[in-house]
Amino acid sequence: MKKLLLLLTLCYATFAVVQAQDVRDRSGAQVGKVESDGTVRDRSGAYVGKVERDGTVRNRSGAQVGKVDSDGTVRDRSGAQIGKVNSDGTVRDRSGAQIGKIDSDGTVRDRSGAQIGSARGVPAAQAAIVFFFNLFK
Repeated sequence: MKKLLLLLTLCYATFAVVQAQDVRDRSGAQVGKVESDGTVRDRSGAYVGKVERDGTVRNRSGAQVGKVDSDGTVRDRSGAQIGKVNSDGTVRDRSGAQIGKIDSDGTVRDRSGAQIGSARGVPAAQAAIVFFFNLFK
């Protein structure tokens, strides 16, 4: 569930989603959806949160739980940097260590290069929020 929320958040956080986007796990099974207004739903359609157009991430009760800045910096609820998504899709933790990568086709890879999911049509910064930074805990 935590990875789902993170993945779904990423699908919307930095850029607007024009239409609903499916989020899939490594086997290709749909694990959720991000709607065009930033609403995040799990595989059963239940509301899990929202990502606003400015990158603010809110949980199901509406509390701010994080933010993604326009430069790809990922912040927790207190504003502390917890990671960054670089323009090449490389995802780094707060210490700068590479923890994954988002390929240009939306394939999401862990630090060893193994595919862990996909978010086709979703900007890399948004996909990274869902797969690597759990802002909904």
